[in-house]
Amino acid sequence: MKRLWKSLVGVSLASVLVLGGCGSTEDTQGGGEGGDDTEKTVTVAINQFVEHPSLDAATEGFKKALAENGFTEGENLEYVIDNAQADMNNIHTIANKHVSDEVDLIFANATPSAQASVQAVKKANAEIPVLFTSVTDPVGAELIEAMDQPGEWVTGTSDTHPEAIPNTIKFIAEQTDAKTVGLIYNPGEQNSVAQVEIVKKAMEGTGLKAAEASVATTADVKQAAESLVDEADVLYIITDNTVVSALESVIKVAQDEDIPMFAGELDSVNRGAMAAYGFDYADLGYETGLMAAAILKGEKKPSDFEAQYPQNLKLVINKTAAEEMGVEIKSEWDDMAEYIE
Repeated sequence: MKRLWKSLVGVSLASVLVLGGCGSTEDTQGGGEGGDDTEKTVTVAINQFVEHPSLDAATEGFKKALAENGFTEGENLEYVIDNAQADMNNIHTIANKHVSDEVDLIFANATPSAQASVQAVKKANAEIPVLFTSVTDPVGAELIEAMDQPGEWVTGTSDTHPEAIPNTIKFIAEQTDAKTVGLIYNPGEQNSVAQVEIVKKAMEGTGLKAAEASVATTADVKQAAESLVDEADVLYIITDNTVVSALESVIKVAQDEDIPMFAGELDSVNRGAMAAYGFDYADLGYETGLMAAAILKGEKKPSDFEAQYPQNLKLVINKTAAEEMGVEIKSEWDDMAEYIE
């Protein structure tokens, strides 16, 4: 399949732009004054690791950006949407299918899906743009060499603001009486391993220590939370896809045992975590969608976009969740946080 961003020498703006590996339906998108650009339907594959509110919001944000930039599903855009349901085997099957189908662009949502999509494209020596989102450590996951040095055909957005974890640990250390922070994560997710290391680094000099419980599937999450009850003074649920998919089981343990529970993203606060420094995943997906629109139009190539961190980091506290976990809201938090009920 030809790269969408290859220049077409000698072709005028009013010419037909032929995109390799896409459908045959033709549509007109607004061209310059006195003319139009006619393009074939483009096919965008979505490889999402699992269904949970944060990843779902990122996907919707991605689709919104494309829709607002001239790509209309059913007219000049076709989606191939696949969800791995947190199964590591599924992500590779999905990624290989997208490559064999010669789609025009792959949107990989979460670290495991991004790794699988990049591996599949490399293995096939294909030239398909891969845009990732909801990836904690794009460099550590070996998706790109550096945030400001994306690959020739790989770039995207990270869901880890550099200050999110340090700010959370600082809040726990300074605003609570906690000594031990309980962490639940899947060591099979590279993004989670990276976050745990950042948490431990942030704890240095604070007097806090970590108590860890590992899981392999969502079925393990409740037992892992229960195993930390006698060790942890607070729970900190990082953006681990396996754990967040079963978040309600952790919330139940935190409520029953009066253990304050912090999260790595704001959707978990809406679901019942006590607090998080975070951002809107829909915005993250939207930013990735803007990249995709420019690439599909042939205006830019992936290497033109530095990988982006999320913007607008804020602390949000769920008052109801705090009460259910036995936490008294302090007046000094009023200037630090937004509250939800």
